[in-house]
Amino acid sequence: MTKYIERLGLDVEYVPTNPLSDQQPPAAELNTHTEILAKGSVHGKGSFPLPCDIIADYDQPLVMRDGVKLYADVYRPRVNAKVPAIMVYTPYCKRGGWWNSNLNPVMFGADPASLSGLQAFESPDPGWWCDQDYAIVYVDAAGTSHSEGDQPFMGTELAERGYDAIEEIAKMNWCTGAVAMSGNSQLAMAQWAIGALNPPHLKAIAPWEGLIDLYREQAVRGGIPDRDFLDKAIFCFLYGTTRSDNLSKNSIRHPLLNAYWEDKRAVLEQIQMPAYLTASWTSPIHGKGTVSAFRRLGSKQKWLRVHNTQEWLDIADHDNARDLKRFFDRFLKGINNDWEATSPVRLSILNPGGADRVGRAESAWPLERQQFQKFYLDTAQGKLTIEPVKTASVTAYDSQDVKSSARFVFEAEREIEITGYINLHIWVEAQDADDLDLFAALYKEDASGKRLHHITLSAPDKRKWVESMEEDGKLPSTLSYTGPTGRMRVSHRALNAKLSTSEEPVLAHQTEQLLSPGEIVPVDLTLWPTSMVVNAGERLVIEIGGHEVGPLAPKFPPLPGTALSLPTRNRGLHSIHAGGKYDSWLSLPIIPY
Repeated sequence: MTKYIERLGLDVEYVPTNPLSDQQPPAAELNTHTEILAKGSVHGKGSFPLPCDIIADYDQPLVMRDGVKLYADVYRPRVNAKVPAIMVYTPYCKRGGWWNSNLNPVMFGADPASLSGLQAFESPDPGWWCDQDYAIVYVDAAGTSHSEGDQPFMGTELAERGYDAIEEIAKMNWCTGAVAMSGNSQLAMAQWAIGALNPPHLKAIAPWEGLIDLYREQAVRGGIPDRDFLDKAIFCFLYGTTRSDNLSKNSIRHPLLNAYWEDKRAVLEQIQMPAYLTASWTSPIHGKGTVSAFRRLGSKQKWLRVHNTQEWLDIADHDNARDLKRFFDRFLKGINNDWEATSPVRLSILNPGGADRVGRAESAWPLERQQFQKFYLDTAQGKLTIEPVKTASVTAYDSQDVKSSARFVFEAEREIEITGYINLHIWVEAQDADDLDLFAALYKEDASGKRLHHITLSAPDKRKWVESMEEDGKLPSTLSYTGPTGRMRVSHRALNAKLSTSEEPVLAHQTEQLLSPGEIVPVDLTLWPTSMVVNAGERLVIEIGGHEVGPLAPKFPPLPGTALSLPTRNRGLHSIHAGGKYDSWLSLPIIPY
């Protein structure tokens, strides 16, 4: 069914949300009531006993400007004084349900004793935060669980719901009037949208691992629709009683970047409150968004921490919670704790196959001392060279053969650090079609040709579990990392002049430019930003193909029971031209030592 969105001037596809009765295990029944969770009580297998009494106000209605009711669970310390609130706006169900039961940090190596059992998926843990004199408020997003209204996927409507929820929470008799937001993934994405409206009582945000441009970074990355991921890995596990904005169907109705998609693109420049961001190079969904958000945020008080682990382990770590508490103490409680002395940027420099450097302090992102170096593609020898290649040559691969690709290798004679944004500028031709879908991966090999991986899980048994999934030297992309990747549909090659920079070209996605027979065109295929070290004696490889390439398993199910595919327009041979007038090169941000 379609729904006309007046502010967009467009029809948008909405579908009935998966019924609550289908969710296994089920979400808690709607029941507005209050319980006292006693100090010392245990709420999960192996979880820590609660360190304080907690008042749990379940299914509290929050009334929106249009009368729609959202339902929230409030966890607050049993104290006489008022406390600040940390709001989580979640589509994943605030209590019970599929996500909370099936994707627990313990599955990925977190110590059960680090959790209270009260925590919702990708959210701060009430058992820990209430003991720090903060309330945690989990709000079921509009159209999910028992909350009323349709479920928009990001955009202005979601932002207004979040704005109203914050202002309702601030008026509660236990709240000081100071509200923050926190959470990972979609919970972070919601913070971008809500923060851009600057609700009066929203004093700080902590978006951890959140993409900022849904079209460019996930739904239609590079111009190639990823409908299978949207359908099988996200929307089939969202439940409610109303209707949902269906991204997959809307990517067919709205294939180019129009008002529908622009409304879902965060207006980061409008965010004025203090912000504490986290990111990881290893995330195949959010890896680019948060670091790019840091550049664009309007706030003058912003901090970025890039970690080297899996995001659900990072949020469950008490050291990270203590760090976040210092941030919230400063801006919600007004405590002078020297938080502003924290480095604006703290980086992890990955070393697949070796030891990472974690927490390196930097003053800015991107790094001001970066020096861009072009590595030229030599198609005759399959190499990357520092000097331009004088003679033109061509190499080809079968775009429909998953074992066919083009590789270009650079042998490092000294240690090289690559930190920043990466662009692959190449001349391409489709011998048998009028379009090409290109995929690229940058990764390392040791001197013997062994592919080098960074595994995001730290527990020894979990690392062995990941290693046991190896197929033809490939490991699952959700649990390991070898380097940045990129993809693009060549008919979408036109750039957005306003957003593009010399270091980061940005595709416009406003029109399709199909190829004529024999036409050779230059394209800028951006790979996601990274920070990684290539050691002396190792090989740096850029691999290009008509399918997902590199040492990561392309179709590893991100969730149990899913097997994803990414249909392309590819047919026949793809040619890469380099040398002479075809200036094909890879631009890397090198950090001098």
